[in-house]
Amino acid sequence: MTPDRLVLLGCKGGPAVRQAEALPTSTLLEIAGRKAVIDCGLGVTRSLVAAGFDLRALDLVFITHLHSDHVLELGALIHTAWTTGLARPVTVCGPPGIGAYWQGFLAAMAFDNQIRVADEGRTPLDRLVRLETYGEGLVLAADGLRVTALRVAHPPVTDCFALRLDADARSVVVSSDTAHFPPLADFARGADILLHEALLTAGIEPIVASTGLGDRLRAHLRASHTTAADAARIATAAGVGHLVLHHLIPADNPAFAEADWRAEVAPHWDGPLTIGRDGVEIRLGSGEDNR
Repeated sequence: MTPDRLVLLGCKGGPAVRQAEALPTSTLLEIAGRKAVIDCGLGVTRSLVAAGFDLRALDLVFITHLHSDHVLELGALIHTAWTTGLARPVTVCGPPGIGAYWQGFLAAMAFDNQIRVADEGRTPLDRLVRLETYGEGLVLAADGLRVTALRVAHPPVTDCFALRLDADARSVVVSSDTAHFPPLADFARGADILLHEALLTAGIEPIVASTGLGDRLRAHLRASHTTAADAARIATAAGVGHLVLHHLIPADNPAFAEADWRAEVAPHWDGPLTIGRDGVEIRLGSGEDNR
């Protein structure tokens, strides 16, 4: 059996793509024989293949919220897995609105889907996808995996959820996008890994300047995201085993290096720390990342 692992497929916050090695948010968690993709930003399909993942084994997909950098490639991932040979059901769990997204994708791809069924003998794609809409509380409990959700603060999005995945006495918590949210510490209590979004304070003004969006973007970043220092405070309060920062803002500015992130975290967290980078793999229980 493949060792339990967490693979950071895309660690960049926001939907823009400026560097090939900095893709929007997506993560693979393989635990207790289950294969879960958490969020599907642009590039998730190629990143899964690069991580040695067989698309035909796609099992579970969780979408934390419907911002494009978390859901844009969901349909394309499932469709590509299908054309690669996927023949098993895939369960997709998402917040309210996920059904409209999926029906819209099927409508957009209706010609291709229908002709592949008729010409190639494939099972209709819609029959392979089990769509579940979730809210706060229990999301899924099956085959040794238990997934629960906590609504977090990511204005103006209201249906945005942190996820906790527990199996085989291991636990991984994904913060989703959120402002500093102290209740997350209780939700993540004792987790092996806390995968938390992070904003580098010194990076705010360069982002605002580069986009030209001014005060509106600055206000959004400050109101809707968590600084690296506050993510560290959450990890310490929760007593987690390993803090992993991802959805990094900024992740593609060469003026900022890993040392800048570590410097902001250091006063508040003294445990194992990984600053996310696309392709990094963490073996559960090891406390280390494979770079």
